[in-house]
Amino acid sequence: MVQWEARGIVWAHRILTFGMCVLACLGGLASFAADVDTRPLPIGVTDAFPGVRIARPVVVTHAGDASNRLFVGSQFGVIHVFPNDAATERTSVFLDIRSKVAYKEIENEKGFLGLAFHPQYATNGRFFVDYTAQENEKLTSVIAEYRVSRINANQAVPQSERVILRIEQPYWNHNGGTLTFGPDGYLYIALGDGGRQSDPSGNGQNLSTLLGSILRIDVDRSDDGKRYAIPDDNPFVSRTNARSEIWAYGFRNVWRMAFDRKTGQLWAGDNGEDLWEEIDLVTRGGNYGWRLREGAHRFGSRGSGQRGDLIDPIWEYHHRVGKSIIGGCVYRGRRLPELVGAYLYGDYVTGDIWALRYDAARKVVTENRPVFSNRLPLMTFGEDEGGEVYVTTMFSGGVIYGFIRRRVSKRPDFDQYGVTATGSQVVTGLPRRWSGSVNRLCVGGIQQASIAGRACWTSEKASIGEQSPTFWDAGQFRVRQAGR
Repeated sequence: MVQWEARGIVWAHRILTFGMCVLACLGGLASFAADVDTRPLPIGVTDAFPGVRIARPVVVTHAGDASNRLFVGSQFGVIHVFPNDAATERTSVFLDIRSKVAYKEIENEKGFLGLAFHPQYATNGRFFVDYTAQENEKLTSVIAEYRVSRINANQAVPQSERVILRIEQPYWNHNGGTLTFGPDGYLYIALGDGGRQSDPSGNGQNLSTLLGSILRIDVDRSDDGKRYAIPDDNPFVSRTNARSEIWAYGFRNVWRMAFDRKTGQLWAGDNGEDLWEEIDLVTRGGNYGWRLREGAHRFGSRGSGQRGDLIDPIWEYHHRVGKSIIGGCVYRGRRLPELVGAYLYGDYVTGDIWALRYDAARKVVTENRPVFSNRLPLMTFGEDEGGEVYVTTMFSGGVIYGFIRRRVSKRPDFDQYGVTATGSQVVTGLPRRWSGSVNRLCVGGIQQASIAGRACWTSEKASIGEQSPTFWDAGQFRVRQAGR
């Protein structure tokens, strides 16, 4: 996640024609297979819980206890819990640690960043969090264990905190923060390179620091005076001057990683710096190249070309396509069989979402298909107990979206929708699935769309694809958005 919210003007040039969308996507991905299917999927997003709003929802997960509850973590330091029911209108506060969490709007990569429930949570009530704290005037990433109340399943015990690990952070950004348990029962922890720009301390390639790495620890045992143990098969256990907690390294800032619940493969989205965002398949002892490489490319004058010991991503996209990857999940739900096995991921800045398929036998991506989204900045992806995937935005108070199948209809006739009137210039917008050429420029909350050579203006609340006709006043223009 990158601090793009502070930017006053965001240029989001898109072409939504199916063919042109393919060209735009492949323009950043030409180094990969030429026969990748990039046709848009008839899948979209919908507000999964219209009665629920959670400020800056950075984690969506479940407890694995057959309770069918969702847990959503706010970056401010509050974990909410509620029934996985679209009719839900209230949440319960599961844990509130705002007094411990260091977060600032101008330093928006700090805060509450990770949550994972122990595989035996149903019997032991243990869960783990990742947050940044200001300790002795130093910014610190804290990995801590908490326990649920014995008398209230919807409430944790704040006093039960047991700090497992502290990692000092040199700068406010690139803190990583994802926590997840693997199929092996160990806790995996994503840490960024320490921040600032271009990894000034070279942490990504330094095995003597935990920064720029994915860690793997055993939270059920303790050894060497630590509150955790090192699994015997961790790759650097026997290497001198290397931290034995490290499972893989060479990352800039993994913002969300997740295990495929069927195959056990660990997927990660790693934020790029100058030009490339990337998706990695994380393996034991792997070096993913940062800061020698960005994506599948040499980074800077001191970077490196392809090397046998550096693992390139399975997929990347150029900053012409998006600016900050949000790693997602492999879909294993039942609601949308056409998505099963696809890796859902998106971009924080553009709000775009894709469904990617990877052929492990051929080691090639076969599909990277756009999913219809509302193009609001994304914060995170997450899964419920049944494998359904959710994605969140901080906009509109913090919305949790689910995925739905969209109806596909014939291309609308522009003249059927477009009306130009003298004076007020009333213009009717088109449904988002319009297959004509659409270029959009967002400036100060006002959107201009050029549809079939005609201009239509909308306020920041307008969204091509609203489900019902809505009116807005945007300066001298009055806009009616056409329903489906």
